[in-house]
Amino acid sequence: MENKRIVIGCDHAGFVLKQKVVEHLKSRGIDVVDVGTHTTESCNYVDFAHAVCEAVTSGTADLGILVCGTGIGMSMAANKHAGIRAAVCENTFSARMTRMHNDANVLCMGERVIGYGLACDIVDLFVDTEFLGGRHQVRVDALNALD
Repeated sequence: MENKRIVIGCDHAGFVLKQKVVEHLKSRGIDVVDVGTHTTESCNYVDFAHAVCEAVTSGTADLGILVCGTGIGMSMAANKHAGIRAAVCENTFSARMTRMHNDANVLCMGERVIGYGLACDIVDLFVDTEFLGGRHQVRVDALNALD
């Protein structure tokens, strides 16, 4: 498997889960760039979504991961960026399918919604699954045209 570079960010409500995901990815030998936050002090999730999306759209990172309380706010902020296809995933099937069919490039998760073990399984599937292309490329192209 080609080593991917992952950029990860969170707000205060996703800090603990983000730390565990970073540790998990690094244990797999994956290059991780952590753009923060680095505390549980209240902060604006939009700022961290922006930093992750900038890294993905610039090519500095292959994929992004965002964590907040539910994953919803982060996904809303991320999907405001041209070229970003962010998906909130709370199960492994969705994580695999959003990569295979939607070529999602940012995974969003909620610390208040899923536990550490499931989050790591979701992350592994998201990182390891490749886009199928083919008939799905037409739909991704249509999404990109909306930018």
